[in-house]
Amino acid sequence: MPTERLTFQGHSGHTLAARLDLPDGPHLATALFAHCFTCSKDIPAARRISARLAAMGIAVLRFDFTGLGHSKGEFSNTNFTTNVQDIMAACAALDERGMSPSLLIGHSLGGAAVLKAAPDMKGIKAVVTIGAPYDPAHVTHNFADALPDIMTHGVAQVSLGGRPFKIGQQFIDDVANGELFPAISKLKAALLVLHSPTDDTVGIDNASEIFLAARHPKSFVTLDNADHLITSPQDAEYAADVIASWSKRYLDLHAPAPPIGVPEGVLRVSEADPAGFLQDVQSGPHHHALADEPLAYGGTNRGMSPYGFLGAGLGACTSMTIRMYARRKGWPLTHVSVDVTHDKVHAQDAAAQSDAKVDSFARLITLSGDLSDAQRQKLLEIADKCPVHRTLERSSHITTDLAP
Repeated sequence: MPTERLTFQGHSGHTLAARLDLPDGPHLATALFAHCFTCSKDIPAARRISARLAAMGIAVLRFDFTGLGHSKGEFSNTNFTTNVQDIMAACAALDERGMSPSLLIGHSLGGAAVLKAAPDMKGIKAVVTIGAPYDPAHVTHNFADALPDIMTHGVAQVSLGGRPFKIGQQFIDDVANGELFPAISKLKAALLVLHSPTDDTVGIDNASEIFLAARHPKSFVTLDNADHLITSPQDAEYAADVIASWSKRYLDLHAPAPPIGVPEGVLRVSEADPAGFLQDVQSGPHHHALADEPLAYGGTNRGMSPYGFLGAGLGACTSMTIRMYARRKGWPLTHVSVDVTHDKVHAQDAAAQSDAKVDSFARLITLSGDLSDAQRQKLLEIADKCPVHRTLERSSHITTDLAP
């Protein structure tokens, strides 16, 4: 995905650093991602979720709050309220570009901040929280042993995630007054709450409180076995897929007409894991799948192989063709299933000559219903008229160019 680095002014006038992850194709909507307490815009979960949304046409702005990451300012002068103000400033920066966000995503304290900000932001149609606290003051348990020093001296240095941060009394006072119920109860957008029952940083009870405080439409999805930072690629991938699928219901993702001569539009395949072979397969804004290779061939087996997709195309087209013919004839066909097998795998094909006849697909078709022998035989003949079958039997013409 194309990524643009940009800056904008935060709540105090300091320059905040951001990344705008853009779709390769048409821009259909915009999301704003707020990261967790003391984290940055570049945490793996944020990158993965942004990549998944960008693949379906949703641009994502992720930025560093004041005093964090590459943003200017002093972290010790910030608090929960200033985080909310930074989110509003990020929204204003997107407004100026003609990319007003309709989706807000917040991780941990960033989730609490987007809940606080959303009722006062125009155009927000959907809000997602990931491991968010219901009470912003919950974050103080991360440095509970330093609270006496903060109360005595007004500020203290604490270690969070192995990094030193200065926390002031004003931060403690602000989060103590950061009640979320009024904001959540006024939320006019759809809400998705994602939380892990094994999260030992922000307990699962926080998700229950957020969910109960919100009005419908609202959804809750558990991130089983995930840690608070969603560090596992599989967990981040799952969260990204859930957000992508859920958000389509609430965002206006109207793709432009496909190019002339390409009736189904452009199918885009994007590398999802440079260390392996995992691929994002996106067909327009509504259809997504994962492609991969088996473990034996260096993949992670998290999606069908390329030949698996080829077999799926043949099987699906065969079943559709049979159904279409039986429907037109008014025959009592109640169900069709097609088992497809292929006699070789992708890795063994690399050295084959381009004109060698090395591929063999076998179909086993099951037809259910009160069909006569003649009808069953006719439907078997119709299977060979499936357009994908004909494409595979004929030679195809493929052109390949490098993008500018």
